[in-house]
Amino acid sequence: MEAKKITFKTLVISIAVVFAMESLFRLTLAGQTASPLPALGIIRCMEAVLLVFIAGRFERDPNAIGLSQSKLYPGLKRGLVWSAGFGIAAGILFSILLATGINLLKLVHTPLPSAPRQIILFYLVGGVIGPVWEEIFFRGIIFGFFRRWGLYPAILISTALFVFPHYDGIHLPLTQIVGGIVFSIAYEKEKSLVVPITIHCLGNIAMFSLTFFS
Repeated sequence: MEAKKITFKTLVISIAVVFAMESLFRLTLAGQTASPLPALGIIRCMEAVLLVFIAGRFERDPNAIGLSQSKLYPGLKRGLVWSAGFGIAAGILFSILLATGINLLKLVHTPLPSAPRQIILFYLVGGVIGPVWEEIFFRGIIFGFFRRWGLYPAILISTALFVFPHYDGIHLPLTQIVGGIVFSIAYEKEKSLVVPITIHCLGNIAMFSLTFFS
């Protein structure tokens, strides 16, 4: 049994809502010098809630995006297992690359704010709110829609769309590419969006924390 297939109506409305909210966010920031994190956190929370509402309203299935209440706690447990496995694999890869003279810490380095309050806000938005929204949109909606044409096209398209906003035109976002593939496979296998959400949140928090050692 594959992940639930999202209808075209849900896809279009979801994309329209995300586009409108993102445009609102950019207009709100225009000319402002204050930190964008508070506004970004609020916008991401609103988008996540709206996407869940849209999926529930038009799909008429509580598990349309893998967030049925019965799968929340089991999904969290499975997500922790996947995260542990992913962490072990990343540690082994890091050790191998380090032995060849490649410092992986430089590749995953994330600049953190200097003020303690801003660091906490950075972790909250980038380590929790952002991943939850991204998984609902890119895995729950995008992957769910393209899954009707097979697993591999769904993984390829949802990962490409997930990677695109992270691409700066110079450096290939390898962590997002690997993450997008892992998140999609985890969602497909476990049938619960809580699994990739957990992996994504813990992965981001771990990468942010590595900055203190790089």
